[in-house]
Amino acid sequence: MKRWWPWRTARRPRAAEEAREHVAALQRQLDLAQALQAERRRIYDDLHDDVGSRLLTLLHRVHEPEQQQLVREVLQDLRAILARERGVEGTLLEVLAQLREEAEQRLDTREIALDWRQAADLPDPVLDPAQAMHLFRIGREAITNALRHAAPHRLRVVVERVGADLVFEVTDDGVFDAARIGRGRGTRSMQARAGELQGNIHWQAGTLGGTKVCLRFPLPPALAPAAAGWQPAAAPGSMAP
Repeated sequence: MKRWWPWRTARRPRAAEEAREHVAALQRQLDLAQALQAERRRIYDDLHDDVGSRLLTLLHRVHEPEQQQLVREVLQDLRAILARERGVEGTLLEVLAQLREEAEQRLDTREIALDWRQAADLPDPVLDPAQAMHLFRIGREAITNALRHAAPHRLRVVVERVGADLVFEVTDDGVFDAARIGRGRGTRSMQARAGELQGNIHWQAGTLGGTKVCLRFPLPPALAPAAAGWQPAAAPGSMAP
């Protein structure tokens, strides 16, 4: 006991010093994260005040209807991006409501019809910030790709629950081009985000004549309905980019 006790008393100061160093490292990380967040807010404010005001000035200076429409679309996209990049959080239904509101605003400026079909029996689990952001950005990117490549007159969004999974689909009435899918950075980002959601995403010909984007991922386990032997959805083999 006499031999062991001095070692134990000597160990205590080292343990305390290690704890202080650990706390200091955590504080440095917190300070850095707060500084990055503050810089991000500053950039958002600069974009809103500077770029936004210039777009408004341009809108009043151009006279061609097509040019005015283009400026309105860019201004609307900028406002939507700045509003949502500040953070997406909440329950599943709240995130879907935010996405629907943005989609309506974006499509309205282009006079594109939005057919939003959301199941009445959807659960409303709280999503962590990462889950909320991944779902929101996948939905936004699906709509962006349709606007950019399909020149649609109509977009249909279907949201429903299948077992313990959420299924989110975006379909346009443009032209389906399988050769184009998977080549862009946007679709690769959507695939990565679907993986972060522990789900899968694929593209296929849509029933409206264009492209259908299909996202499926498991709802948060604590609030998902019990299902014996349930496993996350397997990645589809067809039409995956």
